[in-house]
Amino acid sequence: MFSIVILTYNEARNIRSCLDSVAWCDDVHVIDSYSTDGTPRIAAGAGAKLVQRQFTDFADQRNFAIDNLDFRHDWVFHLDADEHFTAELLSECRRAITENRHSAFLVPSKMILWGRWLRHASSYPVYQMRLMKRGEVRFVQHGHGQREFSARRGFGRLSAPYLHHAFSKGFDDWFDRHNRYSAMEAKECLKQLGKGGIEWRALFSDDPVKRRRTLKELSLRLPFRPWLKFLYMYFWHRGLLDGYPGLTYCVLQAIYEYMICLKLKELRRGSAGDSEVRMGTGNE
Repeated sequence: MFSIVILTYNEARNIRSCLDSVAWCDDVHVIDSYSTDGTPRIAAGAGAKLVQRQFTDFADQRNFAIDNLDFRHDWVFHLDADEHFTAELLSECRRAITENRHSAFLVPSKMILWGRWLRHASSYPVYQMRLMKRGEVRFVQHGHGQREFSARRGFGRLSAPYLHHAFSKGFDDWFDRHNRYSAMEAKECLKQLGKGGIEWRALFSDDPVKRRRTLKELSLRLPFRPWLKFLYMYFWHRGLLDGYPGLTYCVLQAIYEYMICLKLKELRRGSAGDSEVRMGTGNE
């Protein structure tokens, strides 16, 4: 068996169904960032162990959980409130833990919009590190989310996905979140662009995570990024086969990319303006 950690902030609409999907687990922890919509009450009422902590970033919250929560089990699965566990994933997690070959496992997710799995538009499968053994793994913040920083015995990969209902709180919430995320991603873009070149060999790696991340670094240097992202998702990855939900998702991702581009331009102008001010001050 393994423990579950769920991060929440104003997730009253989602938390009950998320917890229902892990009702088999005897050790569920919710780290709540002082929700005001009843999320803590619902979580505690469903039997989850509740801790409240001010949100800093995703990596810090997850590392806090690893370091401070009183887990019943050595293995922990990190879940979000808009995500659901599946029976197939549970079976595969148990098998991976029994074999105990790696410190952590990358897990794919199925993106759901209006009840439909966006198999093509979401570029399935996209992996994130979710299952890990305590004391062997750390997270690091990257853009608006987190990445695995280290794993003592390396990473394995599971094939069974969890379900991600990213639009479950409506489009107002999606735009609010991605407005914040785009600012974080713009800062990360500026940092990546300052590092120099791309590791071109990684584009041909057998590791899909490495390929995806290298493609993302390459995309930072391309013009017309929002348009290219839409064309890449809708035609190259055949998002058109996902019908109207697929079209909607591809358009939203292009809008998100445009938001990142706008904020990156602001950051660059701000940096240039600061340099001009410093140079002007120095010449007086």
